[in-house]
Amino acid sequence: MKKDKIVVFPIIIKPTNDSKIKYTVNVPDLDRDTQGKTIAEAIDMGKDLIGTMSLVEDLPKSNVKIPKTKNDEIATLVTVNISEYKRKNDERVVKKTLTIPNYLNEEGKAAGLNFSAILSDGIKAKLGIE
Repeated sequence: MKKDKIVVFPIIIKPTNDSKIKYTVNVPDLDRDTQGKTIAEAIDMGKDLIGTMSLVEDLPKSNVKIPKTKNDEIATLVTVNISEYKRKNDERVVKKTLTIPNYLNEEGKAAGLNFSAILSDGIKAKLGIE
């Protein structure tokens, strides 16, 4: 079994003057920004940004150097389990073979049901996933 890929990157959190979005978050190694309403949400959004970027491009090597900051900024390191992030956010579809009684198949086809959507919705409901 492959070992999960975990990366470490610094983020810089800076307060804003916006009452709705209280903090901006910069990931210097990716030259990208995001935002959050609280420090905790800002950290989570920084992690999510790193994870999202891993889906569309190769990330640079982990970096554990804390960047210099201005008086009102906070710099910290965050870790992201890239392997887990990709598993949870992979939207590719996979073909599954399953069996249902013929009468349900016929009734479902006659009603124009999308069997794949129903199965996906049912699995999400069973797992408590929105």
